[in-house]
Amino acid sequence: MEIYQFPSRHCSTQLSSSKPRIQNHRFQQHGYQGNGVSLCGLQLGSWSSQAFGHGCSLQLGRVRPRSRKLKVLSFGHGRSSLPNDCKLSGLGLGYGKSKLFQGSHLGGSDFNRYRHGRVELGLDEVNSRNFSFVVRSSSTLSVEKEVEREGGGGKKNYDAIVIGSGIGGLVAATQLAVKGAKVLVLEKYVIPGGSSGYYERDGYTFDVGSSVMFGFSDKGNLNLITQALAAVGCEMPVIPDPTTVHYHLPDNLSVVVHREYSEFISELTNKFPHEKQGILKFYGVCWKIFNALNSLELKSLEEPIYLFGQFFQKPVECLTLAYYLPQNAGDIARKYIQDPQLLSFIDAECFIVSTVKALQTPMINASMVMCDRHYGGINYPVGGVGGIAKSLAKGLVDQGSEILYKANVTNIIVDQGRAVGVRLSDGREFFAKTIISNATRWNTFGKLIKADQVPKQEEDFQKVYVKAPSFLSIHMGVKAEVLPPETDCHHFVLEDDWTRLEEPYGSIFLSIPTVLDSSLAPEGRHILHIFTTSSIEDWEGLSRKDYEAKKELVADEIICRLENKLFPGLKSSIVFKEVGTPKTHRRYLARDKGTYGPIPRNTPKGLLGMPFNTTAIDGLYCVGDSCFPGQGVIAVSFSGVMCAHRVAADIGLEKKSPVLDAALLRLLGWLRTLA
Repeated sequence: MEIYQFPSRHCSTQLSSSKPRIQNHRFQQHGYQGNGVSLCGLQLGSWSSQAFGHGCSLQLGRVRPRSRKLKVLSFGHGRSSLPNDCKLSGLGLGYGKSKLFQGSHLGGSDFNRYRHGRVELGLDEVNSRNFSFVVRSSSTLSVEKEVEREGGGGKKNYDAIVIGSGIGGLVAATQLAVKGAKVLVLEKYVIPGGSSGYYERDGYTFDVGSSVMFGFSDKGNLNLITQALAAVGCEMPVIPDPTTVHYHLPDNLSVVVHREYSEFISELTNKFPHEKQGILKFYGVCWKIFNALNSLELKSLEEPIYLFGQFFQKPVECLTLAYYLPQNAGDIARKYIQDPQLLSFIDAECFIVSTVKALQTPMINASMVMCDRHYGGINYPVGGVGGIAKSLAKGLVDQGSEILYKANVTNIIVDQGRAVGVRLSDGREFFAKTIISNATRWNTFGKLIKADQVPKQEEDFQKVYVKAPSFLSIHMGVKAEVLPPETDCHHFVLEDDWTRLEEPYGSIFLSIPTVLDSSLAPEGRHILHIFTTSSIEDWEGLSRKDYEAKKELVADEIICRLENKLFPGLKSSIVFKEVGTPKTHRRYLARDKGTYGPIPRNTPKGLLGMPFNTTAIDGLYCVGDSCFPGQGVIAVSFSGVMCAHRVAADIGLEKKSPVLDAALLRLLGWLRTLA
């Protein structure tokens, strides 16, 4: 829907079949034909049915902006005035703060409006001389509501505003909504999901990001996607993936990570029989951590009532997690394993989790992924990964909260040290008790929060962590016959040299989701989603012609490598291809330099340095891959659950102890300084 703004100068407004006098204004029609509605010369729409039955007439008077008593519309209906709750065949016009209509408005909202089927029209006062004319669809996923700020304190109709609709943001929003909070999600793009979204081309449904879905099982406490959907009354059918990933590594090392843990261990120990005990011990520690985490009710680690409650109920599990919190996977692996090739394999295992090697990957993160792939398994949602975000967004609205698309947040409004609202690129402002940023840490602090307002804690964070690399992504449709029978869904390719693992374009991750769900592509076709690390610096400063040429050149090299290693004849089988660069990720996902979260500048102390959800700015919280516990679907879902619990406590929807809060937050802040 479109919003038109025009000055409230003297004008006459009429309901008739008149043509627009201002030709360059358009109004999106909604399938009705007949008389038009004009407002100050703007044709607003038309419909075939009569607005009122039995000779009802509608007359619009003049708007006098300097008058506090506006009488804009009057209705005649025989001998009576407008009936209560009158609907103009469902069409509604309303005015924000004054009594635009004579007759009662549709109650229950600060925005006076009337409806026409699934369309609402209304006037909202921006200031004494300007009005915004709002045309709004009341469909489930298109919600547009302005919040007015009156006087100095501001009127806040929302308990929380969430910037961005990635999985972390949507989990936080839905968890808050089911607790009774009124939440507004603002999404820059036209659909939800962020890097877990989707797009459609030529009959293909492509996942924007990874197709490896954790947290989708029906057991345990780490099935966070299942829990998030269930909380808002949604569920999605899934297809179990028999393998997590098939590694194709230097020295012709091929390892399949089977869904069944025993099969995976059997394959790995057959490749490295001399390291059998080391393999069992390392992955045994992973299971020890995973089982401890999976036994706990997952809420905010920044909320002391929950934290102490869990400790008294399960002290051994809590102490286990505390012990491994400052440790990295590489250090644990080297306690039990000496073979350099096997250690390099564990580097590859960690790289697909965190885009860094094992020595820089927190042990807790590695354990979550390396065990959940066997415990709950990888399960692909029928219809594609984008369905997760769509379902969460629908569930959010069903709970009475809202999501607004094409809403590009440019500023977080800070008033006397507290985050109180946001400003959009079109000038609109929304206000709430709390603001939750699902943007990256670098987008949040330095862009949404201006540089002169960035707290010292965030400056310190950016000294310890740097931006993770972005990706070159290639989405392709290929002829089905190019893939051998029993092809695995996910592949990781590093052909010749272990040292190239972290280099740009060194390793390749490949997903073929149509192996599991053929409905994503036309008959006789498969989807290949290829991505490899890349930095935005490689793509800046190029002319449009050179940029497109470089995309084709780099993509061709990647495809040739896959053709040589996996699928002979791949190039000639391509029927559709689209290449994205870090600039694409920055543009559509609003990620600074296309980054996918933070990576440590040096060897970290596990997760000790990762910030949680609260920030040094009162009322502002962060969620997503720039927060504890980091990147990945299961990690950002965990972040969303934690954030919702902490915010709920702060707005009175959960129990809270201010004294314990202050002590715990100071302790956590001090621990981060040790990283």
